[in-house]
Amino acid sequence: MRYYLISGEPSGDLHGGKLMRGIAGEDAEAQFRFCGGEAMAKVAGGDAMLYHYRDMSFFGFVQVACNLSTIFRQIEDVKRDIESFNPDVIILIDYPAFNLRIAKWAKRQGRRVYYYIAPKVWAWKERRVKSLRKYVDRLYTIFPFETEYFRRWGIEPIFCGNPLVDDIAERRISYSSKECFVKEYGLDSRPIVALLAGSRTSEIKANLSDMVAIARRMPELQFVVTAVGWIDKALYMKYIEGVENVRYVCDRTQQTLYVSEAAVVTSGTATLETALMGIPEVVIYHVPWLYERLKPYFLRIPYISLVNINLGREAVRELVCAHLNIDEAVEELRSICEGGKRRAAMLDDFDELRRIIGAEGASERFAKDIVKSLRG
Repeated sequence: MRYYLISGEPSGDLHGGKLMRGIAGEDAEAQFRFCGGEAMAKVAGGDAMLYHYRDMSFFGFVQVACNLSTIFRQIEDVKRDIESFNPDVIILIDYPAFNLRIAKWAKRQGRRVYYYIAPKVWAWKERRVKSLRKYVDRLYTIFPFETEYFRRWGIEPIFCGNPLVDDIAERRISYSSKECFVKEYGLDSRPIVALLAGSRTSEIKANLSDMVAIARRMPELQFVVTAVGWIDKALYMKYIEGVENVRYVCDRTQQTLYVSEAAVVTSGTATLETALMGIPEVVIYHVPWLYERLKPYFLRIPYISLVNINLGREAVRELVCAHLNIDEAVEELRSICEGGKRRAAMLDDFDELRRIIGAEGASERFAKDIVKSLRG
């Protein structure tokens, strides 16, 4: 069968690649065409890719507004590419602003549409759930709490676990020891704290300066910025150059977490990834002052981190504000480092989180359901 997948973000590419690999295992004659990145290209080959997520990832109102013509051109290019490939199913991976437009068009063309990793409509833009109900044939979720939410809207979602668990398990065998990591990056014997400032340029600009301010106040620790390769190193160095206890490491986020005592993390998938690896964390996220005041009117849930959302309580501290109180952030970070008063309780919460999220093998279970449903 023929499968067309669309992902516009790094995490979607990662999960899309694992899903494609699972589909190929269930369907020996599977053919793929996609928008995504390197993870998906490893399965289908680079020639099967129409757009790389780097060319599709526009974040925030200003970026979107400045690139509207590009976005609409890409949508039309994808439609033509789908018609040319003529897939048995279109599998949309998160990325709702773009993908829901494709879903609407595809459904009207009489094509089968599956949505893998449902948009977070329970947090914001709930109106999109009506489009999911109308234009999507099969909805796959990766958080157990989403099941009851979508049922209330007349959608019966399919939950098979979370593919992030698979990614952590696969990469774990390749981690180098802490001794090797320390030697490779010129670190010393001080405890390591990972700084996960996001995967978009706008997130780095918004959050890394606050993270470095925390590091400056804690010389007894050494901090490692987990950079992503598709963002220019110069942007990171703008904030960390000359800071004695901060180092730059590129494309080794999980390895850095593995050797770390704690982490400071922006909102997003990284908060869940950090927790599933058992690393205590503080979540910080810089927002404009206007958003800080209007947040109660737009955000439908009390938390922004996936850890707290899944547990239904504040297990990790969230410092979401226009002006971070550095004293408060430093105090919180100290409380979750070795010997800190909140560390043990947080690790217990992470054990509970892992039980809720589910065991390894989610990608294969999702793939099996997709192929079975198409054959049926």
